[in-house]
Amino acid sequence: MFAIFEKALHPTQLDPQGGPPSGLVAFYWHYARQAKGLFAALFVAGFTVALLDATIPVFIGRIVTLVTSSTPEKLFADHSALLITMAIVVLIARPAAILVQNLFAHQAIAANLTNLIRWQTHWHVARQSWAFFQNDFAGRIANKVMQTGPALRESIVALITGVWYILVYGTSAIVLLAAADAWLALPVFLWFAAYGVLLRLFVPRMRDRSKNVSEARSMLTGRIVDTYTNILTVKLFARARNEDRYVRDAIGEHTNAFHASLRMNTLFSYCLSTLNAALVTSVAALSLWLWSRGTVGVGTVAMAIPLAWQIISAAGWVAYQITAIFENIGVVQEGMTAIARPIALQDRDGAGELAVSKGEIKFEDVSFGYGREVGVIKDFSLTVRGGEKIGVVGRSGAGKSTLVNLLLRFFDVESGRILIDGQDISAVTQESLRAQISVVTQDTSLLHRSIRDNIRYGKPDADDDAIARAAELAHAHEFITGLEDYRQRRGYDAQVGERGVKLSGGQRQRVAIARVILKNAPILVLDEATSALDSEVEQAIQQSLETLMAGKTVIAIAHRLSTIAQMDRLVIMDHGRIVEQGSHAELLRAGGHYASLWRRQSGGFIDAGAEAEEAAE
Repeated sequence: MFAIFEKALHPTQLDPQGGPPSGLVAFYWHYARQAKGLFAALFVAGFTVALLDATIPVFIGRIVTLVTSSTPEKLFADHSALLITMAIVVLIARPAAILVQNLFAHQAIAANLTNLIRWQTHWHVARQSWAFFQNDFAGRIANKVMQTGPALRESIVALITGVWYILVYGTSAIVLLAAADAWLALPVFLWFAAYGVLLRLFVPRMRDRSKNVSEARSMLTGRIVDTYTNILTVKLFARARNEDRYVRDAIGEHTNAFHASLRMNTLFSYCLSTLNAALVTSVAALSLWLWSRGTVGVGTVAMAIPLAWQIISAAGWVAYQITAIFENIGVVQEGMTAIARPIALQDRDGAGELAVSKGEIKFEDVSFGYGREVGVIKDFSLTVRGGEKIGVVGRSGAGKSTLVNLLLRFFDVESGRILIDGQDISAVTQESLRAQISVVTQDTSLLHRSIRDNIRYGKPDADDDAIARAAELAHAHEFITGLEDYRQRRGYDAQVGERGVKLSGGQRQRVAIARVILKNAPILVLDEATSALDSEVEQAIQQSLETLMAGKTVIAIAHRLSTIAQMDRLVIMDHGRIVEQGSHAELLRAGGHYASLWRRQSGGFIDAGAEAEEAAE
């Protein structure tokens, strides 16, 4: 039985509309409509439970009437059918209705909808541009993705099971009491009016304060994750106390926001309990007064007081539910700031797949400045012939890495265009573009998975032999076979830790190079690819890179000029423009910018002093 309900909604189905809208109601409906049948069933089940609960005080009043108006000998003989009916409602119908309600709320909706929202929001967020992740804490983004799902689900379920319950139950109470005597319905009617005013005054404030709490919690989570992610830096610079203060400030902000929210909850609880006490007192006093005047019978008194008590019991529960609803709405609103954003860098409608034959790359009058008036790249034009290997040289800030980011389409050019084999990269899918380009960067991060999985990331269908060959070419096989993690997994099965922290910088770099070797894309970008390696390993890797570069179009960026001196052509950049280009020998003979850098470098590395002196000339 449980499995039937648990399979009613698939938690990893793709979003049929591709992304959530930014409006709060539209955001809710975007996910709720994917389970609208289940919510409709939950609505009906909640309605049934509320009606059945409303019959219990009626049954109590009826039993009191029967007891006071019948003799013991005739009670069961004359009223057995009625008593059996009431027993069936209480013993069978009500528990069955609650079971059905819980099956829909728990088995069908709770886990499935929560994880469906998490999956779809993650799917959407993961396709945001690189700049999106540069502008926020990864931990805070993850926190919003994780919290928005349960908050949205809980607020909808609470709305259906809680608010609907009090409306149905309260309406039934007014009708039942009014049927006995119109005066008895008056306290309940006035209570509902006051209850509505109370909610109107408190709920928006509780929602806003809940949103503040959620924002403070996300910031706290982001700071803690930031500290853990960079724990090596924290320890190397002996900055634990600074990080303590950084996190402590966030805890203080979260505590203050939490206190403000809890103050409002406590005040609301006090006002509601006072209102509830007034309802019970007034209904009891009024029913006793009417009984003393002979207007109502003892059965009505026995019905009215439990009915009023059940109303306030339900009201307290519903008030808690309403508080939870708006707390969760605050969480959802805060989560929407990261989730409900259109993807800034999208494929064009009808974008095709990039087909690479020669691997020729053309930058045509490209300008880009990250949205600033003063651009990093200005009217940049360069043609890299298919199979040509070029080295890009320039000081920090010259625009070298920006050029690579534009080629990979992490950003769209502000003017001009970039072509690969005559195809504008803005007109092809991003995945097909990046599938044709292999990149090895200076700051290599690995996934917290096995060595095998990290190397296979370059080619998911590669077998173990291909992975081992790639590792051997990257001079990584020897150290990999000696690895063992804390769970005694060895060799290629060993886990590398978050961002590969269990490996040295050189080991991470060699695993990254093995991954690129396995991918074997026709275009290769090397961005300080060997900077983390010692000289002996670098020499071995250079040999592997020569094999890897064969037949490929290569763009290599390096400060250590000796690593790119053998390239077919060197392109010297300064302030976003090409100032020189040619082979190493040609540029030395020209005696220009490159020759000056070559003379002034120490061990083939452009040092900061040389840069400063050159800039002053």
